[in-house]
Amino acid sequence: MAVVAIIPARYGSTRFPGKPLARIGGKPMVQHVYESASKARGLDRILVATDDRRILEAVRDFGGEAVLTSKNHRSGTDRLAEVAKKLKAEWVINVQGDLPFVQPQTISRTIGPLRRDRSLFMGTARTPIYEKEEWFNPNVVKVVTDGRGFALYFSRAPIPYIREPTGNGDGFSPKAEPYEKKIWGYRHVGVYAYRRDFLLKFSRLRQTLLERTEGLEQLRALAHGYRIRVTEVEEPSVEIDTPEDLNKVERHLTAPEHSPDGGTRD
Repeated sequence: MAVVAIIPARYGSTRFPGKPLARIGGKPMVQHVYESASKARGLDRILVATDDRRILEAVRDFGGEAVLTSKNHRSGTDRLAEVAKKLKAEWVINVQGDLPFVQPQTISRTIGPLRRDRSLFMGTARTPIYEKEEWFNPNVVKVVTDGRGFALYFSRAPIPYIREPTGNGDGFSPKAEPYEKKIWGYRHVGVYAYRRDFLLKFSRLRQTLLERTEGLEQLRALAHGYRIRVTEVEEPSVEIDTPEDLNKVERHLTAPEHSPDGGTRD
């Protein structure tokens, strides 16, 4: 019944080579992710899966666990599967390495539905988008779900398309209360939970046109007919895709609402 969190950390990112080692507040980014994940309830083990010895050594330097994987994987899921083959675990959680301030409760809540419902094989999370800039940013992945909380589609484009503005602005679903922020849509949070046997099966599925077009591997699961349970969370919008994003992260780190344990106050 073990739950293992794996942080995939590839050195050769196209947009930001060496991204896991980028310094944030004096620490490599991968350390921030590792430390945040270590606060999540219900995890039995956390490790970093990397293709580069520099990252391996950096993780070991701060006392974390890391393993070397092949350099030839097409995606982070394939890297996870290589490690998961050697693990005795029922669930595997993929915590993306570009989320330096991922909330521990996001990780715990993502695995929750799979533990309660044996028919579920894969889960992830979403959080509201409050800023128009994020809504139109192709580096911010959006998700729409059905009424039961299962993913309908993921895209780098703003989805759904807003044919006619609603409420007193351009947002998709403004809150009913006037003091609440308007929601443009929902951002996909890069945390995935898998049943281990499904993860191994998923890694063997053929890539599809949708996945190659959007560059989103979760579309492989949808295209092959597998459901993805999406849990709604309140997660700070702090992802690192380019070197320019480091400025945004440093501002988040020094913001007055940022709590000492890596989270944010309500």
